[in-house]
Amino acid sequence: MHIQVALFDGFDPLDAIAPYEILYAGGSATGGAVTVELVTAEGPREVVSGIKGLTLRAFGALDLERADMLLLPGAAGRVGEPGQVPEEEVGVGERKQDEFIPVLLGRALATTELPALLQQAMDDPDITVATVCGGSLLLTMAGLLKGRHATTHHMGLDTLEAAGAHAVRSRIVDDGDLITAGGGTSGLDLGLYLLEREVGPRIAHTVEELFSHERRGTVWHAQGPTPTIL
Repeated sequence: MHIQVALFDGFDPLDAIAPYEILYAGGSATGGAVTVELVTAEGPREVVSGIKGLTLRAFGALDLERADMLLLPGAAGRVGEPGQVPEEEVGVGERKQDEFIPVLLGRALATTELPALLQQAMDDPDITVATVCGGSLLLTMAGLLKGRHATTHHMGLDTLEAAGAHAVRSRIVDDGDLITAGGGTSGLDLGLYLLEREVGPRIAHTVEELFSHERRGTVWHAQGPTPTIL
């Protein structure tokens, strides 16, 4: 199983690195049956994160001929909508607005080949798309989550619903070839769940012990009876 973690300018480092390190350890535990790499739609380059002074180098290009799974982080920046600049920051509003999460996600879609690549990945039943935090908002803004079950950071659940997705308030939501995770630290849980799902619980347990991290919550699936209101 080869996973490509797609970076873009303004990405959230925790969203990318948490599952990357878990999956990398899974590769070691499986003798190379799991591989993971950092990529961008443009190819190898230094990618500036949304955390000032922190960059990562992507060593490959997003290539859906090679990937079994595409993993999307969210963005790190100011919460809210552009234009909501506090009075004390008037005069630097243009720079501050540039740091809003919706702006960062929108720029990634407007200035790269990501939209076409995301559409291709979502249309391919042999490719699983996974997201952490605002990664699902990236899919929403690309118009790709209508009718799908998904989660994101709790502050973005209304955005998913407004775009026609079925927002689920869960740490991880498994919707078949789409697996979404909530806020930043849920990337650890996502990595472990992906290992369990793809290569088995013994590998996932070994990596879980290595990082001294126990997964939280129940992974949500659209299975079983519909619960009554408690």
